[in-house]
Amino acid sequence: MVERVIATDEALKLIESIRKKHGQILLYQSGGCCDGSAPMCYGKDDFFLGGSDIYLGSLGNIPFYMHRSQYEYWKHTQLIIDAIPGRGTTFSLDSVEDRHFITQSRVFTAEEYKELRKLL
Repeated sequence: MVERVIATDEALKLIESIRKKHGQILLYQSGGCCDGSAPMCYGKDDFFLGGSDIYLGSLGNIPFYMHRSQYEYWKHTQLIIDAIPGRGTTFSLDSVEDRHFITQSRVFTAEEYKELRKLL
């Protein structure tokens, strides 16, 4: 089965490191003006999901969400969450780490996209 969001080994290591420090966390694909399109990491109780937020999958047992309007732009792509050197965005828990999350993507094949559409 094709997944809408996946993580590199580096991202999974960063997730685990942050989870050890902060407990339960979640990832949210930002589309805001302040942080561009960076994946944001929040404490589970520090971010309130709304009715327009979509669950795309889990990365290292951490849920990953995106707003429905942002999803419309990205629905043809598989999100690949990675971690690279440097500080993260201001509001994210990776902002004080030596690595931060980034989103890469690849376009689904026509066959993969057909399978994904059946899941919604």
